[in-house]
Formats: sequence, structure tokens, C-alpha cells
Amino acid sequence: MGLRGCFPGRVGGNCAAMEPAENLSIHDPELASALADEVARQQECLTLIASENHCSAAVRACLSSPLTDKYAEGYPGARYYGGCQVADRVEALARERATALFGAEHANVQPHSGTQANLAVYMALMEPGDTLLGMDLAAGGHLSHGSRMSHTGTIFQGVHYGVHPETGQPDYDEVEALAERCKPRVLVAGGSALPREVDWERLGGIARRVGAWLLADIAHTAGLVAGGVHKSPFPHADVVTMTTHKTLRGPRGGMVLCKAELARRIDKSVFPGGQGGPLLHVIAAKACAFGEALKPEFKAYAARVVENAVRLGEGLKEFGFDLVSGGTDTHLLLLDLRKQGITGQQAETALLRVGIVANKNLIPNDPRKAREASGLRLGTAAVTTRGMGPAEMERLARIIHRALTGTGEEETLKAQVLELARAFPVPGMSGS
Repeated sequence: MGLRGCFPGRVGGNCAAMEPAENLSIHDPELASALADEVARQQECLTLIASENHCSAAVRACLSSPLTDKYAEGYPGARYYGGCQVADRVEALARERATALFGAEHANVQPHSGTQANLAVYMALMEPGDTLLGMDLAAGGHLSHGSRMSHTGTIFQGVHYGVHPETGQPDYDEVEALAERCKPRVLVAGGSALPREVDWERLGGIARRVGAWLLADIAHTAGLVAGGVHKSPFPHADVVTMTTHKTLRGPRGGMVLCKAELARRIDKSVFPGGQGGPLLHVIAAKACAFGEALKPEFKAYAARVVENAVRLGEGLKEFGFDLVSGGTDTHLLLLDLRKQGITGQQAETALLRVGIVANKNLIPNDPRKAREASGLRLGTAAVTTRGMGPAEMERLARIIHRALTGTGEEETLKAQVLELARAFPVPGMSGS
């Protein structure tokens, strides 16, 4: 291709053109075989893991672009390396789309994950040893919300709230009492196994009364917020963090949104505070996903995700399963399996044998350890991407019931799952 189009003033030239890729099966047959197996696995299985989804072919094209070769420490217009004209355009586009999508004043699209996004916010707003008030991991929170197993719980003093014993929903009275007592510097809300929408307005009021910053972690529900199915944490939250690969249906990565007054502190905490050069190919993929989420079709998708989760939950309740909080108004369900007399690990294994991928999960006040758990977490984002609807959720509820109660032949159930998978292939994936 040479250097044509690579000089200043000619950025729109042919630099974006890519040479044909080498045939991976010739270059590295062992790796090519593994990747082919992963394509087959995704196509022939059904993903019900709440933290997974299928991104578009356009997003995957960005991930395999030559932007992966470019080092661009810093931010648009203030890089530490030359040759960042295109990098600046791509990152600026991602920022613009992110702020438009979520109604935010500022966006940092560089965090590599949701955990790194959270840690960057904490380091920007707190000093080591300050109190961090978050939801307990076993109640549906996240490791990065001050768990002792996480750096966030060793750098900061983690204090945790749980869920109401009767409703299974966040116990806002407990949040308020703990906040009054421990005076946290940051109050973080959201989690990895919350089946219900969070009351951001009430949490914002609690944070303001005790002089805390409110961090809304919408890693799981970002796509539902973007799609208008859930209320935005703004203006109640000071900072919002998320991942881009769950309900938002983008590449694996994180993002921080904040009010303009915090922009400089957040940006410095991400770089140079916690990360080096940004992953430009991932940022391009984020920009692509944000563009997709700005389209009307995405709003319809987000609504279908919740509709499917509600229907799947209703079907499972009809078969006698207990759901934490009694149901869902998000993309996920949390099954309490104690009545069935099996562990979450046993349920995960049984479903995997018939081609359904889910994960064991702790339930509130779980008597078991995390390696076994008493719960099973299910999510509908990925199967909704494949085009499934309420009728398929009813079929899945029946298959899950039979797989977990031993009332169906394993091979028969596996054939039924494969039939569904082939009827609803992963969009835009080789082999579709």
C-alpha cells in the first residue's frame, strides 16, 4: 500500500484500507482450530450468561483493525506519541456518541474493564483508607464494590449493605442507616446479580445528605438505560461506570461518564493514574456499538430483552422455581435452587451438558460457598440478539426445568437446544 494517504492533510486517503489477512489455518493451524471450535460452540449453544452478549460483525471488524498497532498514550489533542491523527478522530467520535447516548457531560472511553473504571473513579474521589459503601457481593453486588477479595477492599474501607429479607430488593433503609453511621466518601450502587431496577433518586438523596459522591455502576443495565427501558442514573449520580459488552452489545471494555466538574480528575485517574496506552481498536469498536445503540432498532431490542427475561421468569415460576425478588424487570433472573435440592454448580453443569451456558451464583444470605452457591443466574441479552422471543422463552423454561429436575432425557434436551440454536443463528458470525 505504501505511504499514500498517510501524510497530514490526507488522513482520508487509503491508510484505512487493509491488506488481505493471511490464512490463519496455514499460519497457525492449532490456533485456527481453536477459534473455529469457538465459533461452533457459540452457534450450537445458547448463552444465558447475564454478562455476555453477541456483538455485531461491524464491532468485530473494528476489533481486528490496524488500530491495534497504534500507541496513543494521552487523550485527543494531547498525545505523547506522534501519528495520532486517526486515533484522535476515533476516540473523539466514541466520546461524542457516548455522551449523546447517555445524556452525560463527559465520557472517558479508555478503561479496559468495568473494574478498572470503578477503581479509577475511587482513586479520583477518595484517599486510601476512606470508606466505600457498596452492596455486598453475596447480595448481588460486585467484587469491585469494596470486597475484601478485591484491591478496592484493601485500598479502601469497604462497608456493605444487603437486600430486604422479604422483597429481595436493595434495602434502602439499611443504605441510609449505614451511610449516616459510617459517612462514606463514595456510595456505589448497582451490581452483578440485581433483578430489579435501582432507585437512583433515593440513593442520590442519601449521598447528598452524608456528603458522599454517588457512583452508579450500570455494567449490567447500560443497554437498558441506553434503550430507554430503565431510567438514567443522571442527574442523581455524580459518576456512572459501565462495561460495554453486556446489554450494550459492544466489545469487552469499560467506560466512565461524569459531570463536567469531575472530568479532569477522572481522566487523570484513568491515564496516567491506572492505565497506559489505550486499546484503540477496542475504542473504535465501542464507538461502533454506541452508534448502533443510538438507532431506533436498539430501543426495540432493549425492550425485548426485558420482555424475554420476564417471560422466562414466569415460565420457571410455573415449574416451581423460586426467583430472588420474585421476578425481574431487568435482563437477568436469579434462581434460588434450595427447594430443588441442588447447588448452583450442579445446575450449571447440568445445563451445559444440554447446550445451555449459564452460571452458578450466590443468593442473598447463601449458606453455601461461592464455588458451589445456591443460585443460578440467567440472562436474556444474547438469546434476544439471536432473535428469540416469548415463545422461545417458554420452550427454554421447559428445557431448563427438565434438565435440572432430571425429568427429561439428556440427549433429547440437547437436540431441542440445538434445534433452537440453528433456528436462531448468531447474527453476522462466520458459519451463520
